[in-house]
Amino acid sequence: MAKQFWKPGNMLYPLPAVMVSCQRKNERPNIITIAWIGVVCTNPAMVSISVRPQRHSYNIIKETKEFVINLVNAELTRAMDYCGVKSGRDIDKFKATHLTPMESLHVSAPGIKESPVNLECKVTKEIELGSHVLFLAEVKGVTVEGELLDNKGRLNLSKAGLVAYSHGEYCKLGAKVGKYGYSVRKKGKKR
Repeated sequence: MAKQFWKPGNMLYPLPAVMVSCQRKNERPNIITIAWIGVVCTNPAMVSISVRPQRHSYNIIKETKEFVINLVNAELTRAMDYCGVKSGRDIDKFKATHLTPMESLHVSAPGIKESPVNLECKVTKEIELGSHVLFLAEVKGVTVEGELLDNKGRLNLSKAGLVAYSHGEYCKLGAKVGKYGYSVRKKGKKR
């Protein structure tokens, strides 16, 4: 079958599927599910999330200028989906999903204790794009589940069983098929 030409659309899949936690002072914390997320810079470590202004978390992040990105594994997928279809205006998502707020070291927003990796972020810039506002943020700290470290302290993120979002579906990430630079390594060297 020949390739088809479609109208412009967001077909850059799969994407990380994450829960972003945020909180105003003296209010309950909230969780929003985000798939419009990306890495934008190595040094300083920076990420982006895009949020619709109609979402409850949008004003929290806009006012506080901080949030925590919580990576999601297969065990957290149901909670993540729930946080994407329910509004924090109406319910306490931490309580409803039986997740535990975890104190952060660099931001006021809590992380999610059950998440294998938490990235504490401070917003540096907002860009209005149309349906979404992009928040550029610097990663101020990272918390990693100890079970993901090998005996030399190196992170083995594939052990986390992370989930990706692909065109309306959540997919568990699979087996390693290569490693950065393996295509140019000399024969006999490990991949």
